[in-house]
Amino acid sequence: MNHEDAKNTKKNLGAGSPRPQSPVPSPQSPIPSLDDWLEIGKVVAPQGLSGELRVYPNTDFPERFEEPGNRWLLRPGETELEVVELLHGRYLENKNLYVIKLKGVSDRHQAENMRDCRFFVPVSDRPELAEGEFHVLDLLGLQVFMQSSGEFVGTVVDILPSGHDLLEVKFDPDFVTNHEEFKTDKEQKTVLIPFVMEIVPVVDLATRRVEITPPPGLLSVND
Repeated sequence: MNHEDAKNTKKNLGAGSPRPQSPVPSPQSPIPSLDDWLEIGKVVAPQGLSGELRVYPNTDFPERFEEPGNRWLLRPGETELEVVELLHGRYLENKNLYVIKLKGVSDRHQAENMRDCRFFVPVSDRPELAEGEFHVLDLLGLQVFMQSSGEFVGTVVDILPSGHDLLEVKFDPDFVTNHEEFKTDKEQKTVLIPFVMEIVPVVDLATRRVEITPPPGLLSVND
């Protein structure tokens, strides 16, 4: 299962490969794999008395909870998704929550019974991004190389939000062994690399490759 995160991770880069498309799984059959779905939010509480729901989002795309249409729901303890119809939704400023209305949920009791339900959309339903923008899901697992030497540094394991988003890269053991600055009593397993053009000039989704030009000392900053 994946969360649908951070669409503006990096701008003004060359375009990557076309996004892979997956068939929409049937919501009426057992879930073949939650890897085929993107989790977009979770019900945290009822809102008022008319059946509205408060939802904490796991997506950077507001249309997921503002535009009417079908969504897929997984209830706690269940193994099958069910299709639900979103009637309308609105964002609560300064709370990072959406208030939504689903068809058929008309009172607070029904809304209370939906606490902890999670919302999903198929992986194939990811919105198209502008050139130079990336889905976080596409960045995870990319291999990282030094642009100057071609040396393999490691693998992207996470994207951390910050002033500039950060790539968390797990070092390849051979890279650590081959560099004296890493040979200390404290083992360094990962490094955070600012995801900016000056340091990450190449992101090639077709070859699953990232090239970096780190300033001196950056790769051992966590040491």
